[in-house]
Amino acid sequence: MPKLTTRCCIAGGGPAGMMAGLLLARAGVDTIVLEKHGDFLRDFRGDTVHPSTLELMQELGVLEEFLTRPHQQLREIGGDIDGNRVKVADFTHLPTACKFVALMPQWDFLDFLADEARKYPTFRLLMNAEVTDVLRTDDRVTGVNVKTPDGDVDVEATLTIGADGRRSVVRERAGLTVETFGAPIDVLWMRISRRDTDRAETLGVIRSGRIFVTLNRGDYWQCAFVIQKGGYDVLRQQGLPSFRSAIVETVPFMADRVDELSDWSVIKLLTVRIDRLREWYKPGLLCIGDAAHAMSPIGGVGINLAIQDAVAAANILERPLQRGAPSLDDLRAVQKRRTFPTHMTQRAQAFMQNRVMGPALRTQNPTLPLPVEMLRRWPVLRRIPARLVGMGVRPEHVKTTEKR
Repeated sequence: MPKLTTRCCIAGGGPAGMMAGLLLARAGVDTIVLEKHGDFLRDFRGDTVHPSTLELMQELGVLEEFLTRPHQQLREIGGDIDGNRVKVADFTHLPTACKFVALMPQWDFLDFLADEARKYPTFRLLMNAEVTDVLRTDDRVTGVNVKTPDGDVDVEATLTIGADGRRSVVRERAGLTVETFGAPIDVLWMRISRRDTDRAETLGVIRSGRIFVTLNRGDYWQCAFVIQKGGYDVLRQQGLPSFRSAIVETVPFMADRVDELSDWSVIKLLTVRIDRLREWYKPGLLCIGDAAHAMSPIGGVGINLAIQDAVAAANILERPLQRGAPSLDDLRAVQKRRTFPTHMTQRAQAFMQNRVMGPALRTQNPTLPLPVEMLRRWPVLRRIPARLVGMGVRPEHVKTTEKR
């Protein structure tokens, strides 16, 4: 069987994998990133690039070029609870270079990271390269087996990083233990066209036992219809006309275009789950991003938390990888660094799911929760959720060196 060798093999070309690949290659570490698809063109992935990630772009000296890519700028988040409008988060006061969330298709974001990484001779990106198993020598992971259009290939590596998402093959084949936490909701994603006469702001609407979120993407709305866990099959049995009527009853201004949802194939189900690995590592292996901790879509923080993992991993493992093989203590240090932000973010998401969204789906007469009422009365408080969403818990900074 053909073989490739590298110092660091990264399974998964998503945000965590591409950022880790860029930072390690930039530091002179020979790195291969494996992406199972032939391109990054997949819709309804995390499109929210938060101020914490934009700050990293500035630290890498590429922010100005990054912002030339097509995107929209979200400076506040609003809500509509049974006709009561309230601003929930105001990003304009953040102590960051960019005081907004950039809404950018994930394929543009990943293409940008790949273009930057290719500037370094120590970087290789293999597309159509699907990881099917891990390689082992005794109790140590020594690489991965990869399925390609030209046949199977073994990629041998000093360190393997699993960044292959919430259905990670790497963590499953390595036998890492996953702790799963319940989620009372699922989400249906879809596109509906946007008119010039529509309001501009991104908004979450809670009305009559329904939750509908609209993200302004310029010429279309990226929409999320929140449903009770396991409710998708019931919706399909009720039929598409009933589903379209439910949308119109929640957001009436879409009545003239909801027929664009002509088939269930244009409506994508996201099964919401929150989980995390008990241990993110084994000898020769580290998991980061969704492979280490699957997040709820609440706040759109998953992509940015994954990127923070990548930065922390690169900061801690740069020198051990340059010297040879990172020790178990080095890998443990990455998990220790990222455990507190992960746990705090997941707890906040669980609170929103269980105390706000779950009850809202079960009542026909929603009222303003006390925290939301406080945000409405005292605008200065909107800086708190803006900081938690926009910057996260203990944001990371690039500390790796650049070696041309």
